[in-house]
Amino acid sequence: MALNRFFLNTTSRLLSTAAAYSSKDVPIKQTQLFINNEFVPAQSGKRFAVINPATGDTVCDVAEADAADVDIAVAAAKEAFQFGSPWRTMDASQRGLLMNKLADAIERDIDYIAALETVDNGKPYLDAKYVDCGLVINTLRYFAGWADKIHGKTIPADGSTFVYTKHEPVGVVGGITPWNFPLAMAIWKLAPILACGNTCVLKVAEQTPLTALYIAKLALEVGFPPGVINILSGYGPTAGGAIAYHPDINKVGFTGSTEVGKIIQQASGASNLKRVTLELGGKSPNIIFNDCDLEQAVAGAHMGLFFNVGQCCCAGSRIYVQEGIYEKFVKRMVEKAEARVLGDPFDPKTNHGPQIDDVQLDKIMALIETGKAQGANLETGGSRFGDKGYFVQPTVFSDVKDHMDISTTEIFGPVMQIASFKDTDEVIERANNTDYGLAAAVFSKNVDTIHHVTSALKAGKIWVNTYNVLVCQSPFGGYKQSGFGRDLGEYALSHYTEVKCVTTAIPQKNS
Repeated sequence: MALNRFFLNTTSRLLSTAAAYSSKDVPIKQTQLFINNEFVPAQSGKRFAVINPATGDTVCDVAEADAADVDIAVAAAKEAFQFGSPWRTMDASQRGLLMNKLADAIERDIDYIAALETVDNGKPYLDAKYVDCGLVINTLRYFAGWADKIHGKTIPADGSTFVYTKHEPVGVVGGITPWNFPLAMAIWKLAPILACGNTCVLKVAEQTPLTALYIAKLALEVGFPPGVINILSGYGPTAGGAIAYHPDINKVGFTGSTEVGKIIQQASGASNLKRVTLELGGKSPNIIFNDCDLEQAVAGAHMGLFFNVGQCCCAGSRIYVQEGIYEKFVKRMVEKAEARVLGDPFDPKTNHGPQIDDVQLDKIMALIETGKAQGANLETGGSRFGDKGYFVQPTVFSDVKDHMDISTTEIFGPVMQIASFKDTDEVIERANNTDYGLAAAVFSKNVDTIHHVTSALKAGKIWVNTYNVLVCQSPFGGYKQSGFGRDLGEYALSHYTEVKCVTTAIPQKNS
């Protein structure tokens, strides 16, 4: 993700802020479900443990929502969306004001929220504060600005009629979000949902529910009406499945795996044909040409793979380097990987945190072993780090062939695969030879090469001479089995409104 204005601080401020909390003294303030502006236990009374990935220790227990809780939350959201309700009759500019107030509250509490995200997810505190929380605040403010600018058109139709369109909210929206950027992904869904005037039932990942539940407290504080925002902690097959199949949910926005995305799409067809947008997996190519700025390409490729310890759906994990600079590039990537600092995420020197849990850790280690067995050259890393938590050494493979499992499977970890190529046509064909199409990158100084390759690549997000620049103004989403629909930017708004056309007979039409 792009480093934003929150990252533009002095080193001394970064260091002093980093010391505000440690993993042992972050208070957990909200652990219950947020439904109809109240924090309530699950109907079943069940709770489940939240684990700190950096230590493997239990942080707290939270309420476990299931279908019964989803029904109650949906009923609250449906009531809040009733014709004539406070939310429906609120001025659009007032909706935007509430969203800006929520952004203000998040900025006020940014130190605590970042610490909570670090305990919950394991990412370095400075990333949580200056990247994740910064993007959250910017996204809320961006979509708040859209709230009173979503409108239809008058149409000069044939005949004696007056024709106009309205863009109306779709109704109750279900959101299902992942664990890799817990709060950012929640706000990527919530911000356009609210800007367009919808109500929401948001199911956050069971691994990382804490920051979203705290945001619910802030939403209550700033004055969102009851039922507009409902946030549930729970498991995918139960709470998530209930959202996907629910007959009173009009639209679902999902970010997660392609496998689960297919299940949600099927659930829509089997229930009420609710709208669905899916932001799914990826195996993104990063193409490095001989004529690139080598240091720029090295920095971009390093960020493209190792940021968030590889737990990015758009990670540039298939790196194709032209033969003329291949050896130099591999050497520099190994040097940068070995310079990464693993350890306590609250230590300001740490830039490489743990994986999310033991399941993800085991998957990554198995794929590393497969890479070695299939003949890829392990340049560095390849092992666990430390005796607690779920850390994996930054790992670089060279001489990777396209048929190898590490080249075709979304690893979702700090495992870089580098392959060589000869010419442009060859690398385009290889880059597109995947079921995914979320992102891609090109590093070159040749404008003709850049335009030719970006036109040929089948991906929804393409970077040129950079990587992981994600800002709230530009859309994000994929081709093929990376899903459909777009988060962020003006394009996201279309998924959360219905277009109503009104045609009125008039005695005489004049231009």
